[in-house]
Amino acid sequence: MSRFLLVVPPLTGHVNPTVGLARELVARGHQVAWTGTETALRPLLGPDATVFGTGTRAFRAQGGHGLAAVRSLWEGFIVPYARFTAKALDAAVREYRPDALLVDQHTPAGALVAHRHRLPWGSLAPGAMELGRPFRALPLVEEWMTGLLRGLWRRAGLPAEEYVDPRFSPALVLAFTGPALTGPVAADTGHHAAVGPVLAERPADPAFPWERLLPGRRRVLVTMGTLAGELGADFLGRAVRALELCGPEVQPVFAAPGELLPVLPPHAVAVDRAPVLELMRRGELDAVLCHGGMNTVGEALAHGLPLVTAPIRHDQPFVAAQLAASGAGLRVPFARVTPDHLAARLRSVLEEPAYRAAAARVGAELLAGGGAVAAADRVEALVATGAHQANPLV
Repeated sequence: MSRFLLVVPPLTGHVNPTVGLARELVARGHQVAWTGTETALRPLLGPDATVFGTGTRAFRAQGGHGLAAVRSLWEGFIVPYARFTAKALDAAVREYRPDALLVDQHTPAGALVAHRHRLPWGSLAPGAMELGRPFRALPLVEEWMTGLLRGLWRRAGLPAEEYVDPRFSPALVLAFTGPALTGPVAADTGHHAAVGPVLAERPADPAFPWERLLPGRRRVLVTMGTLAGELGADFLGRAVRALELCGPEVQPVFAAPGELLPVLPPHAVAVDRAPVLELMRRGELDAVLCHGGMNTVGEALAHGLPLVTAPIRHDQPFVAAQLAASGAGLRVPFARVTPDHLAARLRSVLEEPAYRAAAARVGAELLAGGGAVAAADRVEALVATGAHQANPLV
């Protein structure tokens, strides 16, 4: 029996895949705990999960596109969150005494504390952005990012000569996706493991209005992720109009804060957070309109659902392009798509069987990665091969 500590940011799409992995590890007799912002993690993990809280603090929302979005992510969240959680993570390791840490690439402080205590650690890749070197053609950007990470390394008091990029464990980089969405960069070779979507039941949402799902309608889930914020308000307004143009036989289900939505038609359903996997498993959805986030796309494809994507930033344009190339969906420009054009794209994926057939095919390819079982195998191997390097906690 081993003890695993998962270090995750307070972001839904980063936390959800760890639930299935944790359940598989527990079923094999291991112990699992999480550390992070408990107010954000607890609703996602349920009341019985062991969570070592790192405190709560507001961080600057992400903004912009392209390189501006990258800078916003790093300077507004990754670096300040690492600084804020460093001491709490160290305390969690001392208290829980894990055999290994599994560290989201957006929480580098977890890798630093693992290195300090000489514990095996694996990287959890939340998307395609950090699986390879997306900025290899922009050496100044790579140098800037490395400078930020080395600054965190120095701040942690770790020897400069031992520096390892905390985004990439030399032992395991675990991605909850597959080559169908990432290309060959995430092939299951060496210390990279692309295991496909890890799907698990999530805490029930008794407030979801199941009774408002009208029989005989085709349904489209609309979700732009947890970080679109005000940037998504204008797009959501156009999406509402587009779905009205699709006619009353198409019922939209919006998963978005109410303040970002305009007045909705009577047959539309809107909630702050939707039970996405339950909707998919019950067969209540016919298509998904989203931002192209890796987890949303993977979950939809795993259930054979075609998508229309409107990518905003980071790896979303890449994932959207891979999806469109596979034939399992269509891509529209987030900032410029008109309601008429968006409605036409939605009608295409709803009415043309080829999109659903391609979604089922690509979903099967992703699920062939092995999901939670394959992920747990790799995590167990991480402990087995790394145990001889682990020193007692100091």
